[in-house]
Order: sequence, then structure tokens, then C-alpha cells
Amino acid sequence: MRILFLGDVMGRAGRTAIQQHLPRLRDEWRLDFVVVNGENASNGMGLTGDHAKLLLDAGADCLTLGDHAFDQKDMLQFIEKEPRVVRPVNFAKGAPGRGHRLFNAPGGRKVLVVQVLGQVFMKRPFDDPFSGVEPILKSHPRGGQANAIIVDMHCEATSEKMAMGHYCDKRASLVVGTHTHVPTGDAQILPGGTAYLTDAGMCGDYDSVIGMDKVEPMRRFITGMPKARFTPANGEATLSGVFVETDDRDGQAKSVHMVRVGGRLQQAGPQ
Repeated sequence: MRILFLGDVMGRAGRTAIQQHLPRLRDEWRLDFVVVNGENASNGMGLTGDHAKLLLDAGADCLTLGDHAFDQKDMLQFIEKEPRVVRPVNFAKGAPGRGHRLFNAPGGRKVLVVQVLGQVFMKRPFDDPFSGVEPILKSHPRGGQANAIIVDMHCEATSEKMAMGHYCDKRASLVVGTHTHVPTGDAQILPGGTAYLTDAGMCGDYDSVIGMDKVEPMRRFITGMPKARFTPANGEATLSGVFVETDDRDGQAKSVHMVRVGGRLQQAGPQ
């Protein structure tokens, strides 16, 4: 199976880049399944139902969220009626929506998407991510009901993301980090056949401070005093993420490539 995962969509620039590039990439790269993290797609904080529809219409099969899952209040209702949106499994007890879901893919194949929040350096004390994913992976063995399994580890600490990668090795097809908006260069296949990338980066304008117009963040770093609200940067965006090809029989990753399309970080994708 040919799978594309795209990192945090950041504001209007990120949404526009998804609309411009994703339909073409689905065709050119013969993609079977696409996951997009929509965590910051609506003004840099959360995701509205209208923007979720836009990303899905552009070619995403599944949208994952993060710690800002419900910053846009209409998502509380939207996620209950749109099964293609997945929130973190350990967000909060009683949160609407689901933290994992089994999706249909072409040819009768199935893809399990799981999202989980880390704990290290996060502003809220979320539940343990490892015990959160354990029962899901145990009940969905790789290569069984699910031909491919994708785990989106949304957190700050690279060490925690790496630990989750090794924890899911032999059980997931891909473990990819999101949240920091900075793409890492460590795409690899772990010993048990799980593709891994510490952070997918963002789909946004990289002439910025992690996707925000750089003037106000720089002012705060230099002076320690706020003057205005953070606003997303709206220059040309780069699509940033990871491409994985898996074996349908056992769900193992056969190849993994970092993806940078358009904007300031343009580079070649999968062949």
C-alpha cells in the first residue's frame, strides 16, 4: 500500500497548499491512503468543520487532530458526524469522537489510524500514551484485520516520540510524530518493520516562527513583552510529511521517504 502522511496544516497557507498539491500527488504517486494532521488548520488553533471538509475534499482520507482538537467549538459536534476525523485517544475521558478508526482502502484493504498525545513538556497532563495505544494494537494485529497501521504521536519531546516508535515496532506500519512544526531528517525502518519519522513538520509557510508570522514571536523573545496576537504566516507553503510503502500481507514498511513539496523546502518525493 502507498501511504502519505502530511504534518500539521498551518492556517490558510497550509490549507491552500493542500488544495493545490494533494490532488496531483494522489495521482502522480498512486496513493492508496492519505492522512493529514489538521490540528492548526483554522487560524493556527484547531480545526473547524468547514476547513475539515475542505481538506477531505482535497484528497485526505483521514484527518488527525491534537492538543488543540476542540479549540474550534464546532468540532465538538462535527467530529460526532464525520468519522474521517480522529482525535487523540488519550485526550480526555468523555471527549467526543474517537481516537482510532479502521478505514477502507482500495482493493478491500483496511487501514487503522491511531492518534495519541504525549506527556513530556505538554501544557496539560494527558493520560499515559503507551497504555492508551496498547489495547488498540493488541486487538488489531498488523497484517490481520488491518493491512496497515498508522500511529500519529502528537507531542513535544523527540525522546518520547522515539520511545513510541520502538514501542510500536513490529506492530505498526508507521509511527510519525507531529506537533512541533519542524520536520526531522531521521526517516527509517525500525528492526521490526515499522517506518518511523520523529516529526513530519508542518504544511505551512516556513518563512515564519513555526508557522506564525515572525514579527510578534520575535518581539516576545527579544523584549519578553507581548504586543499583538500571534497570526499564521501566509506566504507560499510547503507540504511536509512522509511517504511509506507497505506490504499488504504483513503490514511491514518496505520503503520510507520524507516529503517536501513546494515553498521553501522543496525536494524530491518518492519515485
